[in-house]
Amino acid sequence: MSSALIGARVNAKDNMWLTPLHRAVASRSEEAVQVLIKHSADVNARDKNWQTPLHVAAANKAVKCAEVIIPLLSSVNVSDRGGRTALHHAALNGHVEMVNLLLAKGANINAFDKKDRRALHWAAYMGHLDVVALLVNHGAEVTCKDKKGYTPLHAAASNGQINVVKHLLNLGVEIDEINVYGNTALHLACYNGQDAVVNELTDYGANVNQPNNSGFTPLHFAAASTHGALCLELLVNNGADVNIQDQLMLCNCIAKVEDETGIGTRTPRKKKGVVFASLKWDRLCKLCTVETSDFCFGSLAVILGGDHQSKDGKSPLHMTAVHGRFTRSQTLIQNGGEIDCVDKDGNTPLHVAARYGHELLINTLITSGADTAKCGIHSMFPLHLAALNAHSDCCRKLLSSGQKYSIVSLFSNEHVLSAGFEIDTPDKFGRTCLHAAAAGGNVECIKLLQSSGADFHKKDKCGRTPLHYAAANCHFHCIETLVTTGASVNETDDWGRTALHYAAASDMDRKSKTLLGNAHENSEELERARELKEKEAALCLEFLLQNDADPSIRDKEGYNSIHYAAAYGHRQCLELVSCFVLFCFL
Repeated sequence: MSSALIGARVNAKDNMWLTPLHRAVASRSEEAVQVLIKHSADVNARDKNWQTPLHVAAANKAVKCAEVIIPLLSSVNVSDRGGRTALHHAALNGHVEMVNLLLAKGANINAFDKKDRRALHWAAYMGHLDVVALLVNHGAEVTCKDKKGYTPLHAAASNGQINVVKHLLNLGVEIDEINVYGNTALHLACYNGQDAVVNELTDYGANVNQPNNSGFTPLHFAAASTHGALCLELLVNNGADVNIQDQLMLCNCIAKVEDETGIGTRTPRKKKGVVFASLKWDRLCKLCTVETSDFCFGSLAVILGGDHQSKDGKSPLHMTAVHGRFTRSQTLIQNGGEIDCVDKDGNTPLHVAARYGHELLINTLITSGADTAKCGIHSMFPLHLAALNAHSDCCRKLLSSGQKYSIVSLFSNEHVLSAGFEIDTPDKFGRTCLHAAAAGGNVECIKLLQSSGADFHKKDKCGRTPLHYAAANCHFHCIETLVTTGASVNETDDWGRTALHYAAASDMDRKSKTLLGNAHENSEELERARELKEKEAALCLEFLLQNDADPSIRDKEGYNSIHYAAAYGHRQCLELVSCFVLFCFL
């Protein structure tokens, strides 16, 4: 091998900036390392991640290679791009002999990386008990914290390293120490479903009701976690308060929507059925008042420490409702969880379950006595939210909750669902459940409501019928169902606008992005989605026109459906309406 190096560049770097010495160390070839060094290989060479051969040796448990390299180094505490020293890498990979060697050669036991994590953090997170014990015996600080306040106990608990957790607890670390978000080790163990760790922490006396900065207790985390069912039971059995409420504010999700004049309107991002003001004439901006939103629930990233936090009062039962945790909801209810507890907006767990479409959980809540007629945000029933979000199975369950069987109904050919409350009860904006279903776009929801006696003639406080809502959202099949069952196509709202006005003015760009969700950054997909929605809008207009919708009707501002189609730039819709108007004059 030595002869092969004659004339070769021993410090040549590949595309990852790795030298032959890096490669030899990674292969744990002591002989190759000695030959390369004999030919002046650079022991301080760095790859693209700023790692030296010593970093590579530490990560690959190449002790013999490290013993050859270390005497040639001025320091064993050189950091890579992430701020990690060779000791960090050795601790992460759990090699006691390498850790011993580095410590003996002067490695800084309390060196921290760019996130202020020390070797002890990494050893604890990976569950390398022998390394943890070795570091502690050499003076590592067991209470050290990284930039976000995570201690080694947090690290071990979050990753389910039960033996390390036991060792740290035996050393006397503070069991309820919090990070910058106010989360204890118990919070993190519950969120990650580490039931063995939860059991150990509770046995050691961890505070099961300690709230974090957002007011969430470990029970909230267990209720929301994908794998937290057993953790929840352990917490309840150890005295966790099943009715404690958080202090999290759900984010406002404010998004700016630009209109064609460059003047924007601000509106909640998750609102459904909103016709945005993108008309060229300010007077037509009134059309943007079709609002059918419920509420926006922040993600669990917010729970773990995000922005927009304030008081909102979600109970653990609310959290199970958000994520559909059926078994955990039963545990909470059986241990005294309040069925109809409300958050700041008045929403009960039943409202939340309806919003997110968890039929099985709805059944559990109703069976346990949840009030289906309880008013939540904007005075909406749970049925409003299920219909708005197109959860037909949930609608069916909510509608059948008040069913009273009799001899007559048993022998009747018609099975009429009963919600146990007046089906046409409006929310504070005058919107009935049928309005919500029309905005949500699920035909099955509309049919269920109609079979329960919902009146499609009902108007909201602005004079709009369910047909107006279906048209504003370009839900063709909903329009078809409503018109077929007798809805008037030329019914006007308080501004004199018919369903045809709303269909002509629907916002294709917004609807395309809604259809794609988070994928709308792809311009090709967005364009295809826009084409689909334009076709559906054209179908809506064509159906309305074929069913005697009058395109010449002008609203109180003097505009007919042609004005709206032109203002929104819907060429196909404009041609369609114009042809019908022309036909009327022939």
